[in-house]
Formats: sequence, structure tokens, C-alpha cells
Amino acid sequence: MGRLDDRAGKLLPLTPAVFHILLALADGPRHGLGIAEEVEAATSARVRFGPGTLYGTIKRLVDSGLIVETRERPPAEEDDPRRRYYRLTPLGLRAAELESERLAAILAIARRKSVHRA
Repeated sequence: MGRLDDRAGKLLPLTPAVFHILLALADGPRHGLGIAEEVEAATSARVRFGPGTLYGTIKRLVDSGLIVETRERPPAEEDDPRRRYYRLTPLGLRAAELESERLAAILAIARRKSVHRA
């Protein structure tokens, strides 16, 4: 296991909020509200973040090196200068990959035990 895998592996399991935010950023940079909207859309509104959860989790993700604030911005006519945009770091991407693998292994067990049918 490489150094990145070691660092990412120590962060598992990820909380649902952290995992959803990392997944929302997997497609590219987003601002806070854009992250919340992506999570809501991707989960058919089963997951919704209040501002405290969203921005508190974003702060912890930045502090832990899973995401960074980026200077990448959309064209000026689509942008609001007050927005902060975030993107995944290599550590954040690896943590999301490892969490996805962890959850897939759990789902495989559930399928074998006929607890999940899909």
C-alpha cells in the first residue's frame, strides 16, 4: 500500500456527509451551494445539507487536505465573486475510491445474505 493509500485508509470509514461532498466534487470544482444542490439531486432529495453541516464539513475537509479551495472559476457572466470554489485533492479522490470499495464489499455481503436485491 502506498503512502497516499495509507493516509486515505486511515480516514475510513467516511461519514455520509463527507462521502457525499467528495462525490459531488468528483466531476469538478463546485461552490458550496453547488455541492449541496448536486448532493440533493444525486440522492433524489434523500440527503439535504443545512448550512452548518455543509460549511462545517467543507472546513474539516479543507483542514484535513481532502479538498482545497481553487482559483478555477466559471466565466464572469456565470460567476458570483462571493463564492468559494472547491476541488478534490489526490488524497480526497483516493479516500472516496477506498470508501466506495469498502461500501461495495459490504453490499456484496448483503446480496449474498439476500438482504439486498438489485
